[in-house]
Amino acid sequence: VTVPPGKQYNEVGAPPQGDAMSALKKFSAQIHDPDSTLYEKQLALRFVIHIVGDLHQPLHVGHGGDRGGNDFKITWFGQPSNLHRLWDSQMIDHKQLSYSEMKRWLQTEITADLYREWGNPDPMVWVAESAGLRDRIYPETPEQVPGETEAPIPALGWDYVYRWNDDLERRLKQAGVRTAVYLNALFDI
Repeated sequence: VTVPPGKQYNEVGAPPQGDAMSALKKFSAQIHDPDSTLYEKQLALRFVIHIVGDLHQPLHVGHGGDRGGNDFKITWFGQPSNLHRLWDSQMIDHKQLSYSEMKRWLQTEITADLYREWGNPDPMVWVAESAGLRDRIYPETPEQVPGETEAPIPALGWDYVYRWNDDLERRLKQAGVRTAVYLNALFDI
């Protein structure tokens, strides 16, 4: 999904080849399509679940200039990386929890009040939240040293973890709640 700063998704829409929002709509419809095979419906359900999660990752709602942070080079604890990879996996992997440990840990903090607060099944709400967060998570690029030919690369580590960990965890929790809410709405439960 591409949402330039200061814009809403509904102002720019999907590119001709489509994006996560158009794919979510397509796969959601495929689940209810009587002409779809069981395999196609199962595959569509997997994509729906994946896309709902993706829409909560701020860099999956890119601003259109750097391929969702993939072209924004960083170092992460001294290792070359990019901002998209950092938010997609490295900050999560940094916790060194298994999937089941992560699920239990995140799930225990989701109260009934949070479930109600986050229970909006409208993907446009999630996209707007991700775009708002995305506009703040880019680290400052160090000033270029005179005489150097390569642009400086932000070196990220503990300061960045402490700055953004709460937001990362909130987006993971919201993605879990909203996956359930979206599927309940999709299957009219």
